[in-house]
Amino acid sequence: MLSQHQQQEVCVHIRWMIRRDMPEVLDIENRSFEFPWSEEDFIRCLRQRNCIGMVAEMGGGVVGFMLYELHRAKVHVLNFAVARSHRRFGIGTGMMTKLIAKLTPQRRDRIVLEVRETNLPAQLFFRSLGFRATTVLRDFYQDSTEDAYLMQFLAMPDAS
Repeated sequence: MLSQHQQQEVCVHIRWMIRRDMPEVLDIENRSFEFPWSEEDFIRCLRQRNCIGMVAEMGGGVVGFMLYELHRAKVHVLNFAVARSHRRFGIGTGMMTKLIAKLTPQRRDRIVLEVRETNLPAQLFFRSLGFRATTVLRDFYQDSTEDAYLMQFLAMPDAS
């Protein structure tokens, strides 16, 4: 017998972000980060041709999101969060797994992202998915003097 959360986990739907999602995305953002993005930050990002927003939806509501940029040889995750009430149920892993599946050794072969040095839960989460810290970015953030870790996931080369 599945618990209620396990039953709901099966029903997570990952889809493109639409304008109607913005209030829920902003709520998750504001509850997740000390220095959250504003609605203008999201809109400015999403207006760029290479920027894509995805949401994880469960029970008719948004429970997670990610924004990423497509570059010639990499995918750059700009923002990523799961609602506190829905963490540790595989939602973030599902979103990142979907993104990792888009990698190919011939084209975009890596995902990069920055994580605050004080955000140990995020560092551990991304590390559990195979990301590795490659560089320390000194005084990276505009809102503080905090450093960031540049983390990278590399696609496996074809075994042919």
